[in-house]
Amino acid sequence: MNVEEMKKAVAKEALKFIEDEMVVGLGTGSTTAYFIKYLGKLIMDGELEEVYGVPTSYQARLLALEAGVPVVGLDEVDAIDIAVDGADEVDPQMNLIKGRGAALTMEKIIEYRAGMFVVLVDETKLVEWLGQKMPVPIEVVPVAWRAIAEELEVFNATAQLRMAEKKDGPVVTDNGNFILDAKFHRIEDPLDLEIELNNIPGVVENGIFADIADLVLVGTKDGVKRMER
Repeated sequence: MNVEEMKKAVAKEALKFIEDEMVVGLGTGSTTAYFIKYLGKLIMDGELEEVYGVPTSYQARLLALEAGVPVVGLDEVDAIDIAVDGADEVDPQMNLIKGRGAALTMEKIIEYRAGMFVVLVDETKLVEWLGQKMPVPIEVVPVAWRAIAEELEVFNATAQLRMAEKKDGPVVTDNGNFILDAKFHRIEDPLDLEIELNNIPGVVENGIFADIADLVLVGTKDGVKRMER
């Protein structure tokens, strides 16, 4: 299987965890997009009933509406049964780096509250330690971005303001904030760093998701493999 086939395989595998009358957190990104598309088909075909999606971004919301998944807001539901999302890195302890799609704040809010959090990745996203390949995205209040970038030097990290590709200037999140991409040499204690970064004034949220994933579905050349707690 190539990478796209791996993404489709894990997206289909995740459907096995969806049941009637569930509220599903809908993640953001290319792998989750397949999941949303396949979920919509099951709903439209009548194979699933009274399933509602809580999107983590405008992208997820638009995809869900197009696919036929009924959408509700976080403030309209009492609970989220399951959340399904991708990740940019997964370490052996199932800690994650997320946020390349700049939707990390709402992703963390929804996935933290979900009864079960299922992560979909292809095998290229597996790493020995967090930060091995990817920087940590950090959502920041716009006026504070430069001060926060300087503060990150205390952590021996180098941070760059993420610039947009199809518009002039920086990436602006759904919440109206900027994204700093912080490159750390090696993240030894993901949970500790996650907490410390959020204690910096002006930081809204960061892309370390420690001790939150319940199941990781990994697309490999030999099929879908599972990582479980």
